[in-house]
Amino acid sequence: MIGSNFYVVRLSIILLLSAVWGLNAQTTLNKPNIVFIVCDDLGYGDVQSLAPKTSKIKTPHIDTLTEQGMVFTDAHSGSSVCTPTRYGIMTGRYSWRTALQKGVVQGYAPNLIKEHRPTIADFLRSQGYHTALIGKWHLNFQYLDSVSKTPLVKQSKTYLPPIGSLIPDGPTARGFDYYHGFHHARDMKVVIENDKVILHDDVINMLPRLTTHSVDYIKKQAQNTDGNPFFLYVPLGSPHAPIVPSKAWQGKSGLGDYADFVMQTDATVGAITQALDESGLSENTLMIFTSDNGASKVANIPALEAQGHYVSAGYRGSKSDLWDGGHRVPFIVKWPGRVDAGSISDQLICLTDIFATFSEITQVALPSESSEDSVSFLPALYGEDIISSRAGVIHHSISGHFAYRLGKWKLLLARGSGGWTSPNEKESIYMPIAQLYNLEIDPAEIHNVYETRPEIAEKLLKQLELDIKTGRSTTGVFSENDIDDIILWKTETDLKSEH
Repeated sequence: MIGSNFYVVRLSIILLLSAVWGLNAQTTLNKPNIVFIVCDDLGYGDVQSLAPKTSKIKTPHIDTLTEQGMVFTDAHSGSSVCTPTRYGIMTGRYSWRTALQKGVVQGYAPNLIKEHRPTIADFLRSQGYHTALIGKWHLNFQYLDSVSKTPLVKQSKTYLPPIGSLIPDGPTARGFDYYHGFHHARDMKVVIENDKVILHDDVINMLPRLTTHSVDYIKKQAQNTDGNPFFLYVPLGSPHAPIVPSKAWQGKSGLGDYADFVMQTDATVGAITQALDESGLSENTLMIFTSDNGASKVANIPALEAQGHYVSAGYRGSKSDLWDGGHRVPFIVKWPGRVDAGSISDQLICLTDIFATFSEITQVALPSESSEDSVSFLPALYGEDIISSRAGVIHHSISGHFAYRLGKWKLLLARGSGGWTSPNEKESIYMPIAQLYNLEIDPAEIHNVYETRPEIAEKLLKQLELDIKTGRSTTGVFSENDIDDIILWKTETDLKSEH
């Protein structure tokens, strides 16, 4: 009873402070506009300025961002695949706390983000921000028949919901004032605006479409006279498959279609930054550039390596994997007058940290029942140490395998990659049941010391178990996971089920 009363009082205080700080922030602070660009399957090594020795793809516009802002060299997506990372960005919470324990969602189903759970869009809109999403959602929503209002079912791989189909639980039902884009790669022909399907279009037109709409949105906001800031979230669909560079970009790189598509993606970043400059908005805009996970094998990684280009910049693995190539991502922050140009931070951050960082930037307390796995990296932007109540960062693979990063140590609860890279779990049956690496001396994750440093492995495992059990990896009010049965040792469980 005492514990229950404590949490009630604590929650009341948080809500009161949130209201007071929110009012104060709205009336006294010049809040920055925020432009947040998230590429799809762009590897750390695909940005030339981040890996000049191993990157052969020209990325001049992203390189300019690194010159004008801060590069985080140890930034990680919340997962090594699309949907879980996007859930973490939106909510500040690891996706494996939901019913989605592996893989990605396919659409035509209720939104993965529950109605009661705050998103970064909700949070910023409550402070007067105009919020827009231009790009890929990939967190599920339903399509309804425009007449009967009954849910549509994907009848075949080529099925497209009719123009006029309604979307009752998409981005505009999760905090965004405006949405223009698509659900995920396999449904990219379906163009959506706000809560309705408006067009069926060729997939090669999607990246130019998102570029144009992002630029137009910025220009429109520049003409806004109400003084309110804006939040523009641009989750691009590139360079994810289908790899479809526009005609003007085909052959530009000399390295193949994937490299061409990366160059076109870089040009989109350039168009957005140019729009901010020409609209006079750059000085009061916080711009963040990143990717949702590592590069995909669809890029034909061996062919690129034969030409001297390494998508993961020497880190092991790629999209889907527990090794760093699966989730170590480019992360660049440009904020004129606040972040030193050409600066670098080697502090460990995760994309789940976006929510808490926006909270500290706007000086408005985090909403209750949110951001259980989010830590503000604002101090790092000022060259200071991040103050964190979180011990470490949890990694997750496409098949639901876990890893835990604590300082220089990384524990993988998998025999192999935990994803698509060889050796996968079936190929690793006679290898140790887990992996432990000292990233300080072995960043390529080659020398597994799991069996020789059991005390380190046990320490990391206990912290991982605690972070799962308590429903959060940061301090705060207890939060329940959406499901009770979160399996830590996926490979061992699978092996038992096979026998």
